[in-house]
Amino acid sequence: MDAVVKVFCVHTEPNFSLPWQRKRQYSSSSSGFIIGGRRVLTNAHSVEHYTQVKLKKRGSDTKYLATVLAIGTECDIALLTVDDDEFWEGVSPVEFGSLPALQDAVTVVGYPIGGDTISVTSGVVSRIEILSYVHGSTELLGLQIDAAINSGNSGGPAFNDRGKCVGIAFQSLKHEDAENIGYVIPTPVIMHFIQDYEKSGEYTGFPILGIEWQKMENPDLRKAMGMKPDQKGVRVRRVEPTAPESGCLQPSDIVLSFDGIDIANDGTVPFRHGERIGFSYLVSQKYTGEKALVKVLRNSKIHEFKLKLATHKRLVAAHVKGKPPSYYIVAGFVFAAVSVPYLRSEYGKDYEYDAPVKLLVKHLHAMAQSPDEQLVVVSQVLVADINIGYEEIVNTQVLAFNGQPVKNLKNLVSMVENCKDEFLKFDLEYDQIVVLETKTAKAATQDILTTHCIPSAMSDDLKT
Repeated sequence: MDAVVKVFCVHTEPNFSLPWQRKRQYSSSSSGFIIGGRRVLTNAHSVEHYTQVKLKKRGSDTKYLATVLAIGTECDIALLTVDDDEFWEGVSPVEFGSLPALQDAVTVVGYPIGGDTISVTSGVVSRIEILSYVHGSTELLGLQIDAAINSGNSGGPAFNDRGKCVGIAFQSLKHEDAENIGYVIPTPVIMHFIQDYEKSGEYTGFPILGIEWQKMENPDLRKAMGMKPDQKGVRVRRVEPTAPESGCLQPSDIVLSFDGIDIANDGTVPFRHGERIGFSYLVSQKYTGEKALVKVLRNSKIHEFKLKLATHKRLVAAHVKGKPPSYYIVAGFVFAAVSVPYLRSEYGKDYEYDAPVKLLVKHLHAMAQSPDEQLVVVSQVLVADINIGYEEIVNTQVLAFNGQPVKNLKNLVSMVENCKDEFLKFDLEYDQIVVLETKTAKAATQDILTTHCIPSAMSDDLKT
């Protein structure tokens, strides 16, 4: 228990709606614990957009400055270290145990709200399955426990009855119909994160199979696809064009097995004794860049492919990895790339209901056609004489500029900056067009920046 520390963090989040500045800083406290190799584990959301992280041991009055080594947003784990030798004195690191069985006792230790000292809550393992990780917007293995996990418990360890760590507390279900549902990141996910960091010196992520699939539970469907009665698998609906799989797999292929493990018609694989789990578990246990053997049924013939696994490339990114957001301003038009934090900043936490349908369809269903593709929008129009009549335009996608399709923000910037035509013509979603005279538009930009105290017409990453 002495290995459990309190994590104090000062966060400075980017302001996605006004991308040239940051939001007001705020502080948070959460939990973490010491592991071997002079390292500390906590949650990614505890140190997200950090400017300063401090750690305090139990029974100590000193806060030690910490360095963040790696942040794994998908699995919601972060790795820290402390340079001060005094911090490590007299501490024995936490040891990891194996994946617990159902009904095993677990004890969650941490520093939740409601007091300043260490707190211990206990319960049992209620469930083990693929969970959606809220912070990372991914699906990974998780434990559900009935011990209370409150705000501030995040990042604290969950111990089994032998004092070994079986997971990291990270989220709880707040719902009027549910009580005592807390979630824990289990050891396989933690070990994957740590080994990934040790292998490559940074966090590379969890690979996915870049496909969308459909269950094959209907017998007529299986028959029509040419499956024999003893064959089971799932049908490929779409393949991500940016995924390495796009060269091998095709829509309507039937994926029969992954790495020699047969996939059932509902997309599950055997897991431990008498349990089943979604086959994405097998994929996420691999490392990025590793190869996997996939067996596929195509036109009643069996094919085998050695696939190189990669992380998911989303068109609308779920996270902006600590970089300030990109933006570009010309004649008062603020252009930005859409990401989930951007939508959340514009429409609040219910953005999936309040954002424009056209953007949501892209966010939920569209696939990136190339690795550098972005969804570029007119974020807002800073009103000036030059853009009279265009002030209503807000969060509308830019499809083309002077007849050329817009791939990403950088591409748009280079086209506008190098434009020698008389007019700048932007084709927007909903068949709107915006036309500005090139010379006067570029001349008006500087005054608009000065009026709004904006230091530069574009973010630093677009200047190169």
